[in-house]
Amino acid sequence: MALFSRSRRLPDPLRRSLDLRADAILASAPLVDGRWAVSARRALHLVGEEGAVRTPWADVDRGSLDAATSTLTVHWVSGARTELALDPDADAWDFAQSFRERVQQSVVHVEHVSVPGARGPVRVALRRDEYGDLFTQVIGDGTVDLGDAAVSRAVAAAEAHVRAEAGLAP
Repeated sequence: MALFSRSRRLPDPLRRSLDLRADAILASAPLVDGRWAVSARRALHLVGEEGAVRTPWADVDRGSLDAATSTLTVHWVSGARTELALDPDADAWDFAQSFRERVQQSVVHVEHVSVPGARGPVRVALRRDEYGDLFTQVIGDGTVDLGDAAVSRAVAAAEAHVRAEAGLAP
């Protein structure tokens, strides 16, 4: 019943400021800083009085939700992180679920490759961009040295394998 719902709707002026490109909003949640996080089919949007930022889902590596603090940490494929403090008085479950589903939808296949000198494995991901086209992404931590010939060969071989499995050109 709407009368007792804690969820709030994205304000119309903010909705109109989004660059939806014929996209559809799936869920939204207010943030404690006054902005809103918006999950659409093709992209994640952060919108506030200062404007909107649109990021395709393929640029999001993963997210982690700290339920105790209502903070969603967005891990970008670049290695950067953004903490989104969700309004604890709002029901953000739909947004968190949609965020998870959209990131997973963009990932088709992942292979993990151990490379010399890195703290952890490199992930070679086959992903779907916002238009449905497939492409590969190589994601590693800051210790991966692509200048090392052995590392470069291992990553290139893994990427070629992932692309071949999907029927894509090397």
